[in-house]
Amino acid sequence: MEPGALFVQGLEVVYGRSVRALRGISLDVPANGVVAVLGANGAGKSTLLRAVSGTLSLHRGAITAGSIEYGGERLGGRDPAVIVRAGVVQVPEGRRVFANLSVDENLQAGALSMRGLRRGKRVSTATRTSRDRVFDLFPVLAERREQRAGLLSGGEQQMLAIGRALMASPRLLLLDEPSLGLAPRMVGRIAGVVREIAAQGVAVLLVEQNATVALDLADKAYVLDVGEVRLAGSSADLARTDEVRRLYLGEAEAARPDAAAGAPPGRDPRPAPRKPLRRWEG
Repeated sequence: MEPGALFVQGLEVVYGRSVRALRGISLDVPANGVVAVLGANGAGKSTLLRAVSGTLSLHRGAITAGSIEYGGERLGGRDPAVIVRAGVVQVPEGRRVFANLSVDENLQAGALSMRGLRRGKRVSTATRTSRDRVFDLFPVLAERREQRAGLLSGGEQQMLAIGRALMASPRLLLLDEPSLGLAPRMVGRIAGVVREIAAQGVAVLLVEQNATVALDLADKAYVLDVGEVRLAGSSADLARTDEVRRLYLGEAEAARPDAAAGAPPGRDPRPAPRKPLRRWEG
């Protein structure tokens, strides 16, 4: 087994007593690079990340079958803090920063999970080093380090959420819908940071509905549909499939040969123009 790689095999997850959210999910994330998970709302994307990060129980969910292994260790059913110390850190959907704390205090909170937290000056030095790296990635956070997080823009809060996760020195970063609610320009900035994080040797498992962004960032992708893996392969290959282009890239289906003959009077039988999928507002 590759050191630092994530392997999910035959994963089954239920919520409550009877709601099956994942059915036999299998995927792998190598120690380096970006893997994307696509799918509509309710497909099971966030559930997958919760299972990996150990936070399912907080949402009344449970793993009923299958396995999750990271770096040769089984993660299924383990405490979230143990999983973070193993190097797997999640950035949840919706950012969820501590609104009443400053940017600096939010980052310090992210460092609380670091190994050897109570070892005195060495930890303080490590914390400062991690914070400096975050400020290098997000200069705007350095400028606003004393500002309350609740006063940041949505894009700045997303930067802070990612920065807070990086304070724990992850080897595998779980990103849940980082483009959600952001303007296109800010989405581009976040995408650039994800590329930089991956270039620094941190593996990324990216959950996204914005397929255009996800397929551009990822080396490999999986498409979930109602809790099951529907498609899997390289991002380039999936981007060329008719199904992904139609369902996730906003491209119209090619017109059938008999479309013109069967079209109602006054209805243009030609396929609709291509439109990029947009998952944001503003």
